[in-house]
Amino acid sequence: MATLTVSAADEKRVKALGFLNNRGTDNFSARIITVNGKITADQQQCIAEAARLYGNGTITFTTRLTLEVQGVAYDKIEDFRAYIAEAGLETGGTGSKVRPVVSCKGTTCQYGLIDTFALSEEIHKRFYKGYNQVKLPHKFKIAVGGCPNNCVKPNLNDLGIIGQRIPKFDEESCNGCLKCSVEEACPIQAANLTGDLLNIDQDMCNNCGRCIGTCHFDAVEDGITGYKIYLGGMWGKRVQHGRELKKIFTSEEEALDTIEKVILFYREQGKTGERFAQTIQRIGFEQVEKEILSDAVMARKQEILDAKLHETGGATC
Repeated sequence: MATLTVSAADEKRVKALGFLNNRGTDNFSARIITVNGKITADQQQCIAEAARLYGNGTITFTTRLTLEVQGVAYDKIEDFRAYIAEAGLETGGTGSKVRPVVSCKGTTCQYGLIDTFALSEEIHKRFYKGYNQVKLPHKFKIAVGGCPNNCVKPNLNDLGIIGQRIPKFDEESCNGCLKCSVEEACPIQAANLTGDLLNIDQDMCNNCGRCIGTCHFDAVEDGITGYKIYLGGMWGKRVQHGRELKKIFTSEEEALDTIEKVILFYREQGKTGERFAQTIQRIGFEQVEKEILSDAVMARKQEILDAKLHETGGATC
């Protein structure tokens, strides 16, 4: 085995740039950021060339939709970064801060209810890039799902968004037909005929939108696009399912503002080394929800950002 010559200080420095040491060697895995898992064909070619030139030719995919080029020597790190920068690519995605956002392919998926690519790109710009220098108690992961199928598991992230299509039911248009196409279309049996009138159980309905447009008499002709937000999910040694805020947001901007409130709240109220789920458990979900749904956090925004907090965060990778 080769003798390790990279100092601990240098290893820590390049880790902050997205280079993770391959145990027992002077080589590193270079973590390349994608915006919700999308790269162009030219960028893909650039990564392949960089892997041959500076790595060992192997490229791996992470669970967070980033790429890692293995076997990059310490003294080739800056050459590697400069090479991929020509294709508009960068390394990173480590540390106690907002991590690169992940999303499903809801923009193109037949079940997608929101434009997941556009939303996740905006989140990337505002919070991965815009909050890049903001230290948090620990890593903070965000996921965007296009519908309640939850393919990207938004509720297992620190903050998850799930697209919604809230059905608009016009009782006057319902004629109580004995073969209800809305009832047939509902995958979770939330829509049922009660007597001679359709009833949609609001507590059971997950706003998947499958019923919209199926009624032959236009009783459920349209729906309202929404964003359901979950807080405090995590997976790993300890698994915690996030809890949904009681409000479904009906504008993208309102959902983005809520994300910022959550990040600011976590920075202010979280203890260094504490995941957001643990912060919520300590404070209580109801109190956290109350703060997030108010404007109190935003009123303290600059004070929270200026405070010297979490200089040594809890994230180790």
